Amino acid sequence: MCDTIVATPPATADGAVWFGKNSDREPGEAQVVEHLPEARHASPRVRCTHVEVPQVERTHEVVLSRPFWMWGCEMGANARGVAIGNEAVFTKVEVARTGLLGMDLQRLALERANSADEALELIVELLGRHGQGGVAGYRNRSFRYHNSFLIADASGAWVLETAGPFWAAERVRGVRTISNVLTVGARADRVHPGAADEARRRGWLKQGREFDFAACFGSALYRSLTGGEQRRACTRGILEARPVDRSVMFAALRDHAGQSPRGRWVMEMPCAHASWQPTRSGGQTTGSMVSRLGAEGARHWMTGTSSPCLSVFKPVPLGGAAVDTGPAPGRGSDGESLFWRHERLHRAALHAYEAVRGSIEGERQALESRDASSAWAEHRDAVKGWAASAEAISKRSGGPFGWYWARQRAADGV
Repeated sequence: MCDTIVATPPATADGAVWFGKNSDREPGEAQVVEHLPEARHASPRVRCTHVEVPQVERTHEVVLSRPFWMWGCEMGANARGVAIGNEAVFTKVEVARTGLLGMDLQRLALERANSADEALELIVELLGRHGQGGVAGYRNRSFRYHNSFLIADASGAWVLETAGPFWAAERVRGVRTISNVLTVGARADRVHPGAADEARRRGWLKQGREFDFAACFGSALYRSLTGGEQRRACTRGILEARPVDRSVMFAALRDHAGQSPRGRWVMEMPCAHASWQPTRSGGQTTGSMVSRLGAEGARHWMTGTSSPCLSVFKPVPLGGAAVDTGPAPGRGSDGESLFWRHERLHRAALHAYEAVRGSIEGERQALESRDASSAWAEHRDAVKGWAASAEAISKRSGGPFGWYWARQRAADGV
């Protein structure tokens, strides 16, 4: 589960396009922040997560946030000023047993596209040629889904939503937020040429009715179970409250919708904390990203950690030397990477959230406000002390919430 948000002029304070995403995955599924230079390729094929596809001669410089075990990325940007994030969506179309993951599709687009329009074309082309599918879960190996995408550059943004090989796209006008539900309806700007006929053939589009992609292809059951509509309403309300700038984007991704981390039975918080309910057990925000996409250039910030409410957005510039984000995290706690050092803090904070957040908030804000590349090393050093303080404050709770997180600590070695 995820939330991806964008604001385009005139909704922004500075005339730029602002893009952001919270990537929600399983709690122990570490994400790697990876900066890859522009490259030439001699091999005619590239291996994605599950399948190979033809390689291109040259790929762009990119920065990615990806689950450590995947080739594709949950979100990222390229040196041409394109940023993309994807969402799991649940449709009436069966998910193929293998194919490109949505994360593969967006990494391929970032490596190859010069604009948001071109990225849209590339994803549609790759989808038609190779299909989408395959295992998308870390420990939950039965987890499969279709995908929606928010694709942005300095000129604007697109929402692209898919159901198997079928798709619909809508150009963003002002503020737009997407979550784990289909949202492109009868006002789509572009639609797969066979989508309406497929909906009629399956009985989803009745005679004389206007074609609505989301209504025809979306799953009503999962629309309720994912909490996607509630989270979309939450982030949209924050972005529409005042002209959007960096602080508004950060606030939207950190928002808890007035709830504690324990939350309710579905994921209603953009800043997601996993819980024991089946609807939330795979819903932990494990990485976050914000981008400012302007005519004069782009800037990007990532957390490289779970729980943006307790973390620091740090710059990841493109066009120069790669920022040292520290040791790459992997399967299970390592004690050294930023992701796993932060996870000690996060898991302690779950049992005394307000007290722990209050104890680190001043230092956290000061580090984020410096907005320096050195913040990656500073954050990694600081969070070790923050975690120790949090563990001294926190007392582990019982009940289903406490038991769920005890199992997670054991599984991940935290």
